[in-house]
Amino acid sequence: MSGTAGTAICVLRCDLRAHDNQVLHWAQQNADFVIPLYCFDPRHYLGTHCYSWPKTGPHRLRFLLESVKDLRETLQKKGSSLVVRKGKPEDVVCDLITQLGSVTAVVFHEEATQEELDVEKGLYQVCGQHGVKVQTFWGSTLYHRDDLPFRPIDRLPDVYTHFRKALESGARVRPTLQMPDQLKPLAPGLQEGIIPTMEDFGQKDPVTDPRTAFPCSGGETQALMRLQYYFWDTNLVASYKETRNGLVGMDYSTKFAPWLALGCISPRYIYEQIQKYERERTANQSTYWVLFELLWRDYFRFVALKYGRRIFSLRGLQSKEIPWKKDLQLFSCWKEGKTGVPFVDANMRELSATGFMSNRGRQNVASFLTKDLGLDWRMGAEWFEYLLVDYDVCSNYGNWLYSAGIGNDPRENRKFNMIKQGLDYDGNGDYVRLWVPELQGIKGADIHTPWALSSAALSQAGVTLGETYPQPVVTAPEWSRHIHQRPGGSPHPRGRRGAAQHKDRGIDFYFSRKKDAC
Repeated sequence: MSGTAGTAICVLRCDLRAHDNQVLHWAQQNADFVIPLYCFDPRHYLGTHCYSWPKTGPHRLRFLLESVKDLRETLQKKGSSLVVRKGKPEDVVCDLITQLGSVTAVVFHEEATQEELDVEKGLYQVCGQHGVKVQTFWGSTLYHRDDLPFRPIDRLPDVYTHFRKALESGARVRPTLQMPDQLKPLAPGLQEGIIPTMEDFGQKDPVTDPRTAFPCSGGETQALMRLQYYFWDTNLVASYKETRNGLVGMDYSTKFAPWLALGCISPRYIYEQIQKYERERTANQSTYWVLFELLWRDYFRFVALKYGRRIFSLRGLQSKEIPWKKDLQLFSCWKEGKTGVPFVDANMRELSATGFMSNRGRQNVASFLTKDLGLDWRMGAEWFEYLLVDYDVCSNYGNWLYSAGIGNDPRENRKFNMIKQGLDYDGNGDYVRLWVPELQGIKGADIHTPWALSSAALSQAGVTLGETYPQPVVTAPEWSRHIHQRPGGSPHPRGRRGAAQHKDRGIDFYFSRKKDAC
């Protein structure tokens, strides 16, 4: 290494890990001193764009603080540390360049959406003014942007299935990077900086609810432990496809999303561990389905690259004119879990109390807000941005566009039936009872439709509609078909089973390709 290699600043954002990190990897090879830097950007703690809900709520803030602390400890064990500052990254980097006088490169992973791209533009301007090299990489997805069979990105398919098939047949996942055991030191005399507290942001540390399905801490260490547990210690991954629509407890799904959102775990590392698990233990529909879900995450990120600001537009990707309502009273019922529709209310209360909600729950409450209440989809998207511990801008807005019928859904007017969904996925009502305790006296599946019960039945259960629990703010005509129906009491509606088989064709292809590769 030349003695004039200088100092590299690694601006870390949603890549808070020491493993498979190309920014740190490049800096190690091209500088004498390396400064891993995380900035608490004040813009992340302002109001959301349309409705001014707080951008970062208490659950995600705590998870972020834990992740930053964990990365500092990991880097310290490797002879480095994480420098922490409060301020805009472009301003902090400018100050460091001026202070140190030895900075030769600023390195960062590129992001996909406007606010993050504005930061990158600011970094380029600062570095240009000071004659400092900028080195960037793409590292947030399973498949690298440059390896897509769609070039330029405008050719990205607008239907996920077409995207998935093209990647599974014609692209490869790049291997993870081997990181050195010891890292280059920080520049001499540089102060690490104090990691702020919840109180510094005017927030209180949220109490951990014992009912939570995500009782985990932030950070790379916990992310890797979770994978070890879910794959190797318990073999839960081998039944993921059967359990992934669960609602209660930690183990029905991988729960990787919060760590993926902050980059505490690399999607390529998950992929390599799946490959290893399939070689050493078993390969089945469940192990494939973990990759299927990672591909959805990739897809929404590439959709953001293709459409830019349009993913935040009221009219969506399809430029549809829909007369969305902005009824704040209705919205309050939804966000507080007081709609009078128990399956919706249970999910919304879980989100408020824990920052987490199952994938099944998210699809339902989004459908209810947009299709049953007819409210502006951005109200829901920004509320999720505020509360979700696993908030990821591309996945969040991609999914809300999909639910609102103005995104990447090939089916017109997809709408979830709240009662049927409750019966299908919470047949005995245990999930609703967990989160809507005022309905605990109602036995079995009847808990999903308290308004349909007789006065005597409600009285016996200790429920008074309009007093102890709300009357429903809306009832959809299609719900009536499922009132007083026992869970599993009717066949799947026409087409559902066929649709499931169609979706699983990707699995058949995956295994046939693996066989050919052996």
